Amino acid sequence: QVQVVESGGGLVQPGGSLRLSCAASGNIFSTNVMGWYRQAPGKQRELVASINSGGSTNYADSVKGRFTISRDGAKNTVYLQMNSLKPEDTAVYYCNADVLLDKYFSSRREVWGQGTQVTVSS
Repeated sequence: QVQVVESGGGLVQPGGSLRLSCAASGNIFSTNVMGWYRQAPGKQRELVASINSGGSTNYADSVKGRFTISRDGAKNTVYLQMNSLKPEDTAVYYCNADVLLDKYFSSRREVWGQGTQVTVSS
């Protein structure tokens, strides 16, 4: 079984910063893309940022220049540094990991975390 666990959410004032962490554990052979998504009340879940095993990153336009995604491949861990937070960043943030359980592509799995709440408010 593979687990993905997020941490680091909380309440922060506008303009503040938070750092989210996400660790994938279990019977993992390799990890390809890891990413952060968010879902605000009444809205669809959206991609915030992703990073592949080679370190290439992708960001939503709304967070470019403010958020930075990074990963520690050896630990199957991904981080999201969020700066200059705005009230519209308020949402539940979910981590997603695209993993292989063995060397065969048929073992590919997509695993989601339970989510961590980020609230930006004065």
